[in-house]
Amino acid sequence: MPTATVARPEERSELHALRTRVFVEEQGVPPEVERDEADETAVHVLSRDDGGAVVATGRLVVRGAVASIGRMAADPSVRGRGHGAAVLAELHRQAVLRGVTEVELHAQLPARRFYERAGYVAVGEVYEEAGIAHITMRRGLP
Repeated sequence: MPTATVARPEERSELHALRTRVFVEEQGVPPEVERDEADETAVHVLSRDDGGAVVATGRLVVRGAVASIGRMAADPSVRGRGHGAAVLAELHRQAVLRGVTEVELHAQLPARRFYERAGYVAVGEVYEEAGIAHITMRRGLP
């Protein structure tokens, strides 16, 4: 079963490299949109494969009792193998440790069921973000 941990500062370049491969190279997101000022203060989480490579990542941006989860990325070679779920579970754990009671994210439509399985509910209508169809999803935390 894959595990995930909070990224140390020296691991940030590895998670940014994964995000660049997934979002910029695979999905065509402009590089200037992929990184933003929230990266500096966000809690970044990552999962590694058996060889030690970073294969999944995500970030948590806390705003009081509500937080947003974003930049969830998994290498195509490990999709459906639990790395993304491990990252999401660790992001939830980190949110609870910080007093967060609700999390929100902008899910790409193909990932909607992944988030629904993790307890998220879609709110609102489908919209475009970085040229990709998304839907806002939320869930409470214990």
